[in-house]
Amino acid sequence: MRSALAYSPRPGPLGRARPWIAAVYLGPLAVISFTFSNPLVLAGAGLAALLAGAASGALRAALGPLRFGAALAVMIVAVNALVSQRGATVLVRGWELPVVGQVDITAEALAEGGVLALRILVALAIFAVWSACVDPDRILKAVRPFAARSALAATLIARLVPLAAADSRRLAEAASLRGPAAAPVSRPALVRRLIAGSLDRSVDVAATLELRGYGLEHRIPRPRHRRRRGELSMVFAGVATTLAAAFAAFAGVGGFEAYPTVQIDLDAATVALALAVPAFAALPFLDPREVRRLRSRRIQVEEAGA
Repeated sequence: MRSALAYSPRPGPLGRARPWIAAVYLGPLAVISFTFSNPLVLAGAGLAALLAGAASGALRAALGPLRFGAALAVMIVAVNALVSQRGATVLVRGWELPVVGQVDITAEALAEGGVLALRILVALAIFAVWSACVDPDRILKAVRPFAARSALAATLIARLVPLAAADSRRLAEAASLRGPAAAPVSRPALVRRLIAGSLDRSVDVAATLELRGYGLEHRIPRPRHRRRRGELSMVFAGVATTLAAAFAAFAGVGGFEAYPTVQIDLDAATVALALAVPAFAALPFLDPREVRRLRSRRIQVEEAGA
């Protein structure tokens, strides 16, 4: 069972691009998700990631983290509503909780929790597109001459996180197939088995890396990768997104304040920024040759399935 987050060769410019080109393209989206708090701008960055994933044949990977991230989002909103005691619009007053004491739930606390949850979901979608579309082996080769240990750690994470997700699904499926007479398997038991398997795999990976000489001190030559079609448009999209976000940040566009009352910028400049981010992200995939190539590939997949 292959995880949707696992890398596989993808069609389109993002699947062919060199790692640093993909970083220039997807990096500004991640920066926007961590620097802006306006829901419109965050939604624009999330839509850009979904468009890139769909055009690269990785929409399932981009939507995958949103399913398990939804529970995390609800928890973040609930915790922020209970912990934060600020805001002028009180929805529930005088709710007594042990240790915490009197809790007043405000609309502003709910709004701030919603923005934090949206920020995490957008970041998860961007990471999922990167993990599914960018070859981790090429990342390791590109970064290894400068930071071998960091490159190795990042590459192993990109490889092992999807593998752990697939292991979790396999264990859950195996537990459900044991029959009605078997005792139900609790979630903590599955987590313990998953952690034990991950530790065993990490030992095997460490032994393999040692045999391949990753601990030896020697000069590592810089790899040479030829330019791929569509990389120039990806660089343009990334630079345009960066400039638009920087200009908006310096101009005070896309603001959001939760306290004492919720204030969201919904002016024309904010709407333009929210629309420009996915528009720039879609530019590399609007080449007529890419559209024809993706269409022919989709037809081939449909014919093979038929």
